[in-house]
Amino acid sequence: MIHASEPTALTRPGAIVPDISLASRLFDELRRRTGGPGGITRTSYGLGEQIAHDMVRREALRLGMRAETDAACNLYLTLEGETGGPAIMIGSHLDSVPSGGNFDGAAGVLAGLAVAAGFVAAGRRPPVDLTVMAVRAEESTWFGASYIGSRAAFGTLTSDELDGVLRAGDRISLGAAIDAAGGDTARIRTGQPYLDPARIGLFLEPHIEQGPVLVAEGLPIGLVTGIRGSFRHRHAACHGTYAHSGATPKSVRQDAVLATSRLVVEMDAAWQALQDAGRDLAVTFGQSATVPGEAAFSKVAGRTDFALDVRSEDSETLDVMRAELRRIAGRIEQQEGVRFEFGPETGSTPAKMNPAVIAEMAVLTERLDVPARAISCGAGHDAAVFARQGVPTAMVFIRNRNGSHNPDEAMEIADFAKAAEVIAALCETWGSADTAAAA
Repeated sequence: MIHASEPTALTRPGAIVPDISLASRLFDELRRRTGGPGGITRTSYGLGEQIAHDMVRREALRLGMRAETDAACNLYLTLEGETGGPAIMIGSHLDSVPSGGNFDGAAGVLAGLAVAAGFVAAGRRPPVDLTVMAVRAEESTWFGASYIGSRAAFGTLTSDELDGVLRAGDRISLGAAIDAAGGDTARIRTGQPYLDPARIGLFLEPHIEQGPVLVAEGLPIGLVTGIRGSFRHRHAACHGTYAHSGATPKSVRQDAVLATSRLVVEMDAAWQALQDAGRDLAVTFGQSATVPGEAAFSKVAGRTDFALDVRSEDSETLDVMRAELRRIAGRIEQQEGVRFEFGPETGSTPAKMNPAVIAEMAVLTERLDVPARAISCGAGHDAAVFARQGVPTAMVFIRNRNGSHNPDEAMEIADFAKAAEVIAALCETWGSADTAAAA
């Protein structure tokens, strides 16, 4: 844990004080305008997301910031800096899952806006351009594709995705949805990037924590060390043989439920062994079921369908678990007379956050007396795209009760204020010492 006792931004003469009242007002407006009895819904390239983008644009223009959009409708709100060096970018997404919470994604955009408002209120300019980015379509639940907005900004969104990926619910293609929102898919198809990694000195994504670690440890913020990559088998199966439950001896059974259960238990044991060895890892069998219409109370199960999700910050650890999966499955197949069929593998590459930026933020949390800890990120975020483009990238987690992607997200505004205070201090000092050069 990082902790010390020094004056806070509110007591340091001349410090930039983020406008938390502005953020609080916008959180309330977002809830009122995009929420309902079942929670928050801001559909990617839909009405709720557009309302949120229009809101933050409105407030940025009131602050005298410059507003621009790219071909994918990502929004860039810029406060001009003292020099023309590579910009500081702060941001996240404004879409939500269906019936989600009010803070997932939005906390990152509003933190950036609160920091920019603090510079304006102090009559000061940041050391370099400060751009608040509101990213489109981060939630893959809508189009079944990850990081749509941020990948489009770097020119890596494909024509196949624009034409072939359909939005959940209305089945509108991604390309049609982008054009309907005012984008330009003809430009996206050229693969020409809007963002130049060399012109971005730092990308910082504040986000609510989506797990229980900060709540359990009583800490307001976490400094993210990396975003886990993954390998996934979404449509795996175990094939055995259906048989009478009373008339088939154990010695000749080919029980798919038993074999799948053994796979789950032995993969869990492999996870525990690697975790005990200091490796970062998470293994989840998120779905497992027999086949409706085939399975019955008095039958040995001849088939199960299941899904496997393996995540780690370390590519080598993913490779180890991939090999363990094949080894364990092969042994169970021989012993139980079954056959595993894992189907296509999907996944993502781990993304490390910038060590120099993390170290500088750790120093700032000590100086500002903001308790914090290093923490791994198990979910995907747009920050991963920036990191893979070679941009110095960092994330700040904000304590949040009840998880995320549900109406019960419960981020305290006091914790949000502490995160914004650290971010403002980083922006103040960016480029004034060795931080930017080290990053």
